[in-house]
Amino acid sequence: MSGKTTGAAIINELFAVIESRKGGDPETSYTAKLFDRGRELIARKFGEEAVETVLAAVKDDRGEIAAESADVLFHLMVLWADAGLTPDDIWAQLEARRGTSGIEEKKSRKPA
Repeated sequence: MSGKTTGAAIINELFAVIESRKGGDPETSYTAKLFDRGRELIARKFGEEAVETVLAAVKDDRGEIAAESADVLFHLMVLWADAGLTPDDIWAQLEARRGTSGIEEKKSRKPA
């Protein structure tokens, strides 16, 4: 083993830090500022980062794709925390879909 932290462990550690920022000082914590400004801003920031990731992909810039993807994941986790979700809730959704064709899974969803 290389001693590197696994992806799941990093996600869980970061999520714990994000959760700890709820109710924190928005003057000293970017995450606390996001929570303080509400879900609409959090969702908007997530969307902005997703668009930046798409633009990096179109430019075929691996380093920028990686950096923007990290921003997407961070803002997504802030959104989860604001909505009362945890990574385990997301893992459960993914587990429930394991072994199911993406086409079949989409067909099984209720229409919006």
